[in-house]
Amino acid sequence: MSKTSQTVLTPNGYKKIEEEFEYLKVEKRKEIAERIKIARGFGDLSENAEYTAAKEEQAKMETRIAELKKILENAVVIDETNIPSDTVSIGSKVTVYDEEFEEEVVYSIVGSMEANPIENKISDKSPVGIALLGAKADETVDVETPDGIVKLKVLKIEKD
Repeated sequence: MSKTSQTVLTPNGYKKIEEEFEYLKVEKRKEIAERIKIARGFGDLSENAEYTAAKEEQAKMETRIAELKKILENAVVIDETNIPSDTVSIGSKVTVYDEEFEEEVVYSIVGSMEANPIENKISDKSPVGIALLGAKADETVDVETPDGIVKLKVLKIEKD
């Protein structure tokens, strides 16, 4: 049996996971139970597509509930008062200058569960996250990418 790993979350990330967990447990469970009840009324369950679909959705939802419960039980929530303002860490919002593309980019450094590249929320385990962790303003870091080294200059560090 593998050792349970901890999940690092910002307070916002923890809240979002907690909200999804409560929604699935309370509202979605009732909704799917009602769909199953209605589908049972359609007759023979062996040939009842609505019943089968509802049962499959129920199984997926229960799996997600179990995943979220495990994440919440093993979460380490970053204490925002301990986020340094002079060094990049999880919970930091970092403005960098990408030398290759000659543009400023703002990243939020988060734990891997919260990562969302579309929102520029990058994981502390990603190449950019690894390179930026521990950096200070005015430092330039090298990020290893499949296309070679990318240089990012840290312009500003804030609490996210």
